[in-house]
Amino acid sequence: MKSIEREHTTISNSASFRLVSKVKDYFQLIKFTLSFMVVFSTVVSFLIAPNEQFYTRDKITSVLLLFVAGMLVTGSANAINQLLEKTSDALMKRTAKRPVASGRMSVNEAGIFAFITGGAGVFMMWWYFNAESAMVSLFSLFLYGFIYTPLKKVNSVSVLVGAIPGALPCLIGWLAGFGNGTIEWLGGWVLFGIQFLWQFPHFWAIAWLAHKDYTTAGFKLLPADKGPTRFTAMQSIIYSSLMIPVGFLPYYTGMCGLASMYVLLGCNLWMVYVSVLLFKRMDAASARRVMFSSYFYLMIVLLALFANRAGH
Repeated sequence: MKSIEREHTTISNSASFRLVSKVKDYFQLIKFTLSFMVVFSTVVSFLIAPNEQFYTRDKITSVLLLFVAGMLVTGSANAINQLLEKTSDALMKRTAKRPVASGRMSVNEAGIFAFITGGAGVFMMWWYFNAESAMVSLFSLFLYGFIYTPLKKVNSVSVLVGAIPGALPCLIGWLAGFGNGTIEWLGGWVLFGIQFLWQFPHFWAIAWLAHKDYTTAGFKLLPADKGPTRFTAMQSIIYSSLMIPVGFLPYYTGMCGLASMYVLLGCNLWMVYVSVLLFKRMDAASARRVMFSSYFYLMIVLLALFANRAGH
């Protein structure tokens, strides 16, 4: 009797382990942390939009629906990315243990998951918000999964292409904020511009640090063919500098007040500063400083704009 109980317990534990492992694989497939960051910008942009008059449901419900829809669309795009890059991922230490690259998940399983989640996310955007946000979501999914992903092995212009779906979540959130009312597009494009320019110093810092891995896998992501060079650092300075005038747009378009404008200006000047340090020192520590600064930059800027909105 005891042996039967032990066998039952072993089977139960084994099933639980498989379930936990499968859930972990799906979290890896959608790149949960990255997806969460992307959807964070979508949700904050939604909250920044002047949306009170367009919804009969409470805002918390709208935020939850937007979060789920955003995670589905973004998770689908990341799953497609891993499907197309499974061979390359297997060559890089950082990505070799991803579920498709390691063989723990079949191509068919990942493909079906990407199709269902992408379709469900776009449908939710259309059903609960509006057609505009749904169409931009679909465009972003297609551009990231099927244009940017294969282009990474062709030319470093892929970073420019990838910056478009990388910035569209802000526009999607803004559009969703208008429901079926008349959409004011300007604010959404301002938020898009901020996140679009932010991605260049951010991504080049990551590519700087992971250059050997990316080269092994055949990715061409840095502006210079020779890898991390002063030209790359100079590009980071240029794009960080362009963030300064764009950072004034929320104030001059009536999206924020002086306090938020000064927060944006301070953040933009800091990004220029750390990019200049990278140009001067040309080392991994400086690239890492640019990378971490960019993470904090986006969070602070979006929350500063939201705080201004919440104060009205």
